[in-house]
Amino acid sequence: MKIKNVRLDIQSEDEFIIEAKSAMKAVAKGRAVTPQSVISFESLKTMRKFITDERLRILKSIKKNKPESIYALAKLLKRDTKNVSDDVHYLSELGLIEIKKTKDGRQKTKPVVEYEKILVEIMV
Repeated sequence: MKIKNVRLDIQSEDEFIIEAKSAMKAVAKGRAVTPQSVISFESLKTMRKFITDERLRILKSIKKNKPESIYALAKLLKRDTKNVSDDVHYLSELGLIEIKKTKDGRQKTKPVVEYEKILVEIMV
């Protein structure tokens, strides 16, 4: 399993564009750019809407318990399967969870977390 860190950034759209342009210019000049897993939000308020206590609980439970399916995860969390499924798929869209399809009799959707920590970075 490849271990990586994920960085949550709080920066304006303009700051994000400047950073992206800088990275593209470096690549165009042949300089190496270290790939990073970064998710940017415009404000702390915006980030709070996306990264809730329940979603953090999902991430921790997946990492610790390694459930075989979203259904098994929902049972561990004592939450409705549909709500857990919605959160898992949303976190997958953000790049915080990988979803693997497994076949053990019938097809299952297995959530996987392959990193050790999430770093929150706030520019001042």
